[in-house]
Amino acid sequence: MRGASGRIRIIGGQLRNSRLDVPDLPGLRPTAERVRETLFNWLAPVITGARCLDLCAGTGALGIEALSRGAASVQFVERDAKAVLALRDNLARLKAQGGQVAAHDALSFLQGAPQPYGLVFLDPPFAQDLWVPLAQRLEQGGWLAPGAWIYVESPKGNAPVVPSNWTAHREGTAGEVRYALYRRIAPVA
Repeated sequence: MRGASGRIRIIGGQLRNSRLDVPDLPGLRPTAERVRETLFNWLAPVITGARCLDLCAGTGALGIEALSRGAASVQFVERDAKAVLALRDNLARLKAQGGQVAAHDALSFLQGAPQPYGLVFLDPPFAQDLWVPLAQRLEQGGWLAPGAWIYVESPKGNAPVVPSNWTAHREGTAGEVRYALYRRIAPVA
């Protein structure tokens, strides 16, 4: 791919050891291999057949890793045109089935008609501080299935405020990154 600044590796599943081209974009921060390995170990019992949403997808490493490990589908949402092109190229080159790419801003995307997802990857650009508005739109907009899993990546030392019915399942840190997996408890009507 022209303009690629590097490559990252898919670490498990059918696409194991495949490489993703990473465009040279300011603020693009692919989730580290060891964090993805930990996350997908946590998700192993629920990933097969999951409907996933990869908000602020960037390289799409989280969503492609999910497809590689048996997720039924992944809706990728990314606003940067170069990242969208690289993501579409990577999906086509790897023949990854079940991935769709929406060239949208995440907040705008979540104003559309909701489709509940069982697993959401919430890893916005750190400088934009989008965790709270995105989490609120996910929860209030009908985007989360009952019992959905939500992965949140943020700067170390900054645990974003999430809706009160998201319960922390597991969390960790790696370098300057905090990562956490939450489980949604459906609110009582």
